[in-house]
Formats: sequence, structure tokens, C-alpha cells
Amino acid sequence: MFKPHPEERRTVRPAGEAPVYDLLVIGGGVNGAGIANDAAGRGLSVLLCEQHDLASHTSSASSKLVHGGLRYLEHYEFRLVREALGEREVLLQKAPHIIWPLRFVLPHRPHLRPRWMLRAGLFLYDHLGKRTTLPGSTGSPLNGQGPLNPQIDYAFEYSDCWADDARLVVLNAVQAASLGADIRTYTRCESARRKGDLWQVDLLSDHGTAETVHARALVNAAGPWAARVMERVVDTRSPYGVRLVQGSHIVVPRLYHGSQAYILQNEDDRIVFVLPYENDYSLIGTTDVDYQGDPAQVEPTDAEVEYLLQVVNAHFKRQLKREDICHRFSGVRPLISDASESDPSAVSRDYNLTLEGAVGEAPLLAVYGGKLTTFRKLAEAAVDKLKPWFPAAHPTWTATHALAGGDFESHALLSDDLKAEYPWLTEQQLERYVHCYGTLSRVFLRGMRSQNDMGEHFGAGLTEREIKYLREREWARDLQAILWRRTKLGLHLSVNQQARLAEYLQELAGEILTV
Repeated sequence: MFKPHPEERRTVRPAGEAPVYDLLVIGGGVNGAGIANDAAGRGLSVLLCEQHDLASHTSSASSKLVHGGLRYLEHYEFRLVREALGEREVLLQKAPHIIWPLRFVLPHRPHLRPRWMLRAGLFLYDHLGKRTTLPGSTGSPLNGQGPLNPQIDYAFEYSDCWADDARLVVLNAVQAASLGADIRTYTRCESARRKGDLWQVDLLSDHGTAETVHARALVNAAGPWAARVMERVVDTRSPYGVRLVQGSHIVVPRLYHGSQAYILQNEDDRIVFVLPYENDYSLIGTTDVDYQGDPAQVEPTDAEVEYLLQVVNAHFKRQLKREDICHRFSGVRPLISDASESDPSAVSRDYNLTLEGAVGEAPLLAVYGGKLTTFRKLAEAAVDKLKPWFPAAHPTWTATHALAGGDFESHALLSDDLKAEYPWLTEQQLERYVHCYGTLSRVFLRGMRSQNDMGEHFGAGLTEREIKYLREREWARDLQAILWRRTKLGLHLSVNQQARLAEYLQELAGEILTV
């Protein structure tokens, strides 16, 4: 992993004054964490503040895909698709523990475009961006033996990737912290004012602790709250309107055997994915509905749930009912407002970066729009825009360096190494550690000689040792953070096991473990 020189990993603190950072980032979603990581690796001192937990909203409520966006070709967004396809390859190499290839099946139905046209679109998708490791697209007749309805007699296949979205955010923050960044969760930016070549920023923690810091540059990466931050925190007019679009997902017991995913295009031209999820489940989504209200309070509506069930039942032999739903979640995507476009599904997923401030004046950079796949390019572009204020910053680095925990050759080899080092680990633990932490799993396994050394077991391989690591090194404070963002074990622990874990977290409050 790239590391700056020790003297560069610092926060400057003038005697008797508030601390001064090079960069203060507002927002702990994927864009904010990505920018903090990129900047820290270029030798800048960074503070990231997030009003809730890392990835607690949009960035943990996605369809969990790193993909070019096949449907964006229909809207002629060739630049976005090309960039996303290129990033797909970069992220596969950077983060093999939390991102891996997935084959997608696109069933052909009468309401879709002719087969030759879909084949041409997939050919373009195969060749529009760099593709070195993923197989190309194919098409074949169906024999009625698979999980799809027998009336569907033809399907295409193509490649994209699955990603653990919340861990992508957290691991960027972990890496940023290892490079000297100060990560503050549950800390809200109350106000920010220019004082010449510095920003004076007032922060407030959820414990009521107020602090004033200074920063040479300010980045607004607040996602759904970006426009609100501009107007209420920075006291300036937002150059873009932000259109909030709700996307909801449901989780059901595994709908079919096999490792493939499905992309279903409904009669209304909207796309629904059916994805293999956590071994025993299928993840189904997403919807596109305009949203008004607090993004932190969004929940799937009955109409959205019914819509997802109808689309899936139109394609699969097995018919789903509401009672099959094990879990549901919803997020709000902040898209750049386009008054001419009434359909939320057609609004661009591209991003825009605005920069305000002349050299000699503290700059304000704001992030609008964006998607999970292009977060790294967005972060790189954001820090590049700030280079006039930081001419000594190091060159770009994130394209060629592994994300935290991703410095290994293959899942199989890492699993074999861990099994040799810790032969008492269960197969379930090995698989999850490799896919969740990669080489970071050695941080909490260090010094352990048996399952007993791992402390209390809470179910599904989750132990006291791992929980203390998550609290100390990954800022996980509560049950939701541990079971639904740092891991997905909320699907695997019983009600009683979750209750015991909640009780344990209360007991643990105030304790610190050095791992």
C-alpha cells in the first residue's frame, strides 16, 4: 500500500489555535470516503466528518454492483458507460475481497427490442471500455429446464461485477486513516465560514461535544444532503438542483440454484436485478421513485414491494409472495436535477464537480450525482481540481494500489494461507473473512490459537474478537452497523442471538481493545 512520508502524515496544530487540516470532507458515503483516501495518499492532512455512521444511507442501499450500466446505453450516456467499464477492471484488481465477477442473464421477451438489436448493444458493451479479465457476452435458446418461465425461450449472458457497497466505503476510510486521515463518525458539520485562505468549521458530535477546526479546502460530499449543506452550512447557493430518487430492494430465500444473476426489463422499460446474495438468499431491486423528505427516514413502500414481486413473478417459475420477504431496505440516490426529464429512471447517473474560490482564497468543492462504480475516478478528479492549492501533493495513486485488505493474489490462496496459519477456523469463518476483510483478517486473528481465544460466539461465526476489531478499527458502534453494514450477518443471526449481541454491545461500551 502506498504510504506518505511520516512527516506528511500530520495534522498541523498552531499553538493556541484550532487545528488546521488541508482538506475537510463532509460526508461519509462512498464519494466522501474515496476523496479522503485519495487525498491522504497524496500527502494531504484530511478530516472526514459524517453525521451518522459510515455508509449508513445511500452507499449501503445500492444494488451492490460494479458495472458499466448496460441500460445507460439506451440514454446515449457513452462517456459514463466507458468510464464505468474501465473502473470495473480497476476495482476488480484493487479490491478482490469485496468485488468479484458475476454473469448476468438477460431474458428476451416479446416487448423488448429485437434480438439482433440487443446483440448489437451487448457487443458495444463488450468493447466500449477496457475488458481484460471478464468473458464477453453470448446468447442462446432456452430449453425450459431452468428457473425462468417456459414461455421465455431465449436469453443473453454478459459479465459485470458484484460489490459489497458498505465495505467499499469502510475500507476506503480504513485506508485513509492508515495514511493519517482523521475519520469522525456521528459528527455533524454545523457551519463553515471563509476566513481568508482558510475555512473555519464548527463540528458537533452526537455526544454534544463542539469543536472548531480550520481547513485549507472544503469538500461537500454529502450526497442527498449536498444542496442542504451548500445552503444551510456554507450559506451559498447550490449551482445544481438535486433530485432525490428512492430505490428499494427486497431479500428473499434463494430463488434458484446457480451463481448467475438476472437482469429483468419490465414492460415499462425499468430494470430489476435478481442477484445471488449471502449464499442462501436472492436480492431483488431496484425501483426508481421521486422522493420528498428526510433521506435518513426512507423506507420501501407497499407499492414498490408489489412492483418488484410482479416483475419477478412475470419471469420466474417460482412465484413469490410478500410472506417470502426476509428483509427490505431503501436508499435515496442524489441525481443532478433535470427538469426536462419526468421519468426518474432516465435521469443521468453521471456526476459533476463544482469548484468555487480563486487561488489565495479557501476553495469549496461540491460533488453532485455519481454512482458506486465511478467513485474512485470521481475522487481522483476531485483532488486533481484542488491541485492549484496544493502544488506539492503527490501524483495520483489509487488506480494501481490495493484497497485495504485487497493485497492478495486470489481467494483460494488467501484461504489456504489462513487455514495453514489458523487451522481451527471453520470453513464458514474462512470464507467470510476472505470476502469481508481479505488480509485485514490477520489484524484480529493475530495471537489467536483457538476458537476459545476469540471470546464469546454470537452465531454464524461472529465472535467477540471480531466485534472488538470492528469497534476499534472500523468505527462500528451499534447493532445496525455490525450486522447490516460491516457484515450482512443480520440475515443469519436469530432474534435471540441478535438480542444477546445488543446486550453485549451495551456491556462493551467504554471498553477499548488494541488489536
